[in-house]
Amino acid sequence: MTDLRVETLTAADAADSALVADWQYVHNTIVPVASAYLSLDDVRERAGRNVLEVAYAGDVLVGCSTVRTPRDGVAAVISRVLPDHRGRGFGRALYERGLGKARALGAEAVETVVLASNTAGLRFAERAGFTQEVDRYRLDGDTVDWVELRLV
Repeated sequence: MTDLRVETLTAADAADSALVADWQYVHNTIVPVASAYLSLDDVRERAGRNVLEVAYAGDVLVGCSTVRTPRDGVAAVISRVLPDHRGRGFGRALYERGLGKARALGAEAVETVVLASNTAGLRFAERAGFTQEVDRYRLDGDTVDWVELRLV
């Protein structure tokens, strides 16, 4: 695996940061459903309540991640890697970083969420230990279900 450089997007630097645009690009590429499309302002708002990170192999954008602050002891860890960069360990590295951050935030349990149509993402989550399906739902306007999985 090429050395992975990960930058954390904070609320303080979100106003003028190119990291916002990179995080948005990866998210909107990996999650191509209307209900999940995020504007730059949406990303800035999320940076104020979640841990958002952007990953680079050298200077090449490869992925991003989200760690949602624990609610009722449960945090969500989501790693996303652009298709051309999959299979090189970037997703695993982002996931492991996110898991550490979730635990540092006090998470007693960790979940992730994947589009049901993203079979590669579902396989990745299962290999990472997310084997307990917690919920399956469809947001207004979507044509595909979201699958919420818990780390077992």
